[in-house]
This record gives sequence, C-alpha cells and structure tokens, in this order.
Amino acid sequence: MLRTKTPTTSGRRHQVTIDRSNLHKGKPEKSLLEPGHTKRQGRGFRGRITVRHRGGGVKRRQRRIDWKRDKRDIAGRVERIEYDPLRSAHICLVAYPDGERRYILSPLGLKQGDTVLAGEQADPRPGNALPLKRIPIGTPVHNLELRVGKGAQLVRGAGTAAAIQSKEGDYVTVHLPSKENRLINRECFATIGQVGNQEWKNRKLGKAGRKRLMGIRPTVRGTAQHPGSHPHGGGEGRSGVGMKYPKSPWGRHALGKKTRRPRKAGSRFIVKDRRVK
Repeated sequence: MLRTKTPTTSGRRHQVTIDRSNLHKGKPEKSLLEPGHTKRQGRGFRGRITVRHRGGGVKRRQRRIDWKRDKRDIAGRVERIEYDPLRSAHICLVAYPDGERRYILSPLGLKQGDTVLAGEQADPRPGNALPLKRIPIGTPVHNLELRVGKGAQLVRGAGTAAAIQSKEGDYVTVHLPSKENRLINRECFATIGQVGNQEWKNRKLGKAGRKRLMGIRPTVRGTAQHPGSHPHGGGEGRSGVGMKYPKSPWGRHALGKKTRRPRKAGSRFIVKDRRVK
C-alpha cells in the first residue's frame, strides 16, 4: 500500500512511500545478521571502480536469507514480517519447533502466524517450497533454483513471479518475469506465490537526498563533461553527441550493440529469448 506525503516541503510534495505500518517495529533477529555489510564504493578487488555512481549512504546490516529451504518436512510459523534495507522485498522471520529461526522472502498473502513448509509433500500454498515436478502448471512461483541444491537465484525482487508453463522429461519450462522461457531441472525447488511488496516500483523518492542515503551518487551527462573525460564532451555552446554513434566513457558502443557471448553457459536452456517480441 502506498502513502502520499503531505506537501509541507518541496521534497515531500511529490513523495510517495510504502506503508510499513504492518511491519515489525523492533530490531532484527541478531543471530541472523551477517558480521557486516562492507561498503566498497563501487570498487572491485583491485581497488578500481567497476560500478560507477556508488558511495556514501547509511550503514546497513545484511540479513542471512534461507535461499535453500533445506529444512524439509518441518513446519515453521511466521513470527513477524520485517523491512530489509538491502532488498526491495520484505522478509519473514520463521520459527521452527527445534528453536531455530530463519529469514525467507515474504510472499504476497502470507501473514503473521501462518505456517510454511518445504518438501515434496507440501501443499502448493504461498510460502511453501516444492520441487518443480510437484507444482501444478500455471502456478505463480518465485525463488527458483537453477541447479539442484544450490539455492534460489531467480525471481527474488519485490512483486515478481514466474509461471510453470509445461513439463517434459527431466525439465520444466518456466516463464520468467523478463518474458524469457527457460528449461529448469524438475528437481529444483521453487517457492509458491508472488513476492510481496508489489507496490515497491510505484514509490517516488521525492528528493535527491533519498538517493544519497541509498549510496547512489549523481550521474552527469556526457555532453556536460570535459572532452578529456567523455567522448561526448567539449564543443562550443550546447553541443550534442555529434558522432556516428553514442559512446560510453571508454569509447565503446553505448546503444544497440549485442554484448552477450554466443555460446554462453546456459544458453541451450533458453527456449524463448527475452528480446524476441
């Protein structure tokens, strides 16, 4: 649910936020926090910038999410739903009878006090994890594995869901949110339902300061830069790109050029490419 702010300042005038009144108000589960989320300012292991426009931001702690759902055939109870500062989706704290607690992504419709189960005999209800061979065709799913036992890698963002299209032999055809149809092993696990917080994409930050708190720094147009800093820079007055094709800061094609390797690992499992209309 979205909330529109009262326009008391120019920063709040167009601000639209997510209603978090139903989320847990206290601190996260301490045993499930990682030692520390290292901020690398967009730099790789060589100390050089590999992702531009990163830096600053508030300190955040990473929550350890149960991507494998390997606590099989043991029902867990949802204690509470929490906000996670490092992802778009909300997370659930699940308590098991043996006293262990784990975080999972909060699917749409799951509430505090509900029960979740992972295993081959689980019912296809939101929050339950099953192998793809046990999930009925047409069921929306998220948290898909690509390799058996590796843990969920696909469909983890807020509001996303994939759909089981068909089953044949050892593989299941899955329609992904990117419009790609892909073959996945029938033994891979997936979680039933759509990821919650589906209104996340409709929020409006309202001011630049919110971006800075997220650790995102300003992006400057190439035409506004010095010619030594960008191929689009320089010129008298306001000048456009003025060349055969738009270029990246390093002189490479910026638009239209295909960069995917023709024989990239996993390409043979793609039934329908996401770019095909």
